[in-house]
Amino acid sequence: MRSAIHINLLFLRHALLAAVTLLLLTSVAQAAGTDRSPTVLVLGDSLSAGYGMSEQESWVSLLRDRLAARGYGYEVVNASLSGDTTGSGLKRLPRTLALHHPSVVIIELGGNDGLRGTPIKVVRDNLSAMIRLCREAGAEIILAGMQIPSNYGSSYTQAFTAIYPELARQYRVALIEVFLERVALDMKLIQADGIHPTAEAQPLLLDKVWPVLEKKLRQPAKTAAR
Repeated sequence: MRSAIHINLLFLRHALLAAVTLLLLTSVAQAAGTDRSPTVLVLGDSLSAGYGMSEQESWVSLLRDRLAARGYGYEVVNASLSGDTTGSGLKRLPRTLALHHPSVVIIELGGNDGLRGTPIKVVRDNLSAMIRLCREAGAEIILAGMQIPSNYGSSYTQAFTAIYPELARQYRVALIEVFLERVALDMKLIQADGIHPTAEAQPLLLDKVWPVLEKKLRQPAKTAAR
């Protein structure tokens, strides 16, 4: 009998210790989550990955510098991959959201889909799914509008371009209208491949993103000189 009581006491003691340990770990995790700086996540393709230039020259890196210079306490995570499509972006988005817990997500995808002639419904459905995932994760969403060359046929080209404003209206998310608008027709700002913007074009891309993004940011405690 004594032995059974002793075993029960040991069990209760270990159970209590495990409960206290779990409580402490939960408190630490919650504190870490509270202390974490808000994050801007950029989910894009080569246009945001800095193709053909150093990482420091890309518009995403310039965004990181601007946020710091103006006193915004945001981290910037660049989850962009050259050659990425809406399909592959969708596949890796859940893990990316779980890993970084972003406050704002900039979705810059679809250009490669358009260049491959991916069916309009597929592109729209993939982007819709990404928007829903980001919203479920509690993130603000910014959609970067894409265009493709007119040699894909006017019907497909117009339908592709229309995807972005249509989704922005449907889901009431912010839209960067025609992300490459300020650089696409200036060949001095396009690399030799005729597709990718040069390093000199990156500040213009950032200036296209900034007015839309700034509305989604928490204002810094002390506003730095602009």
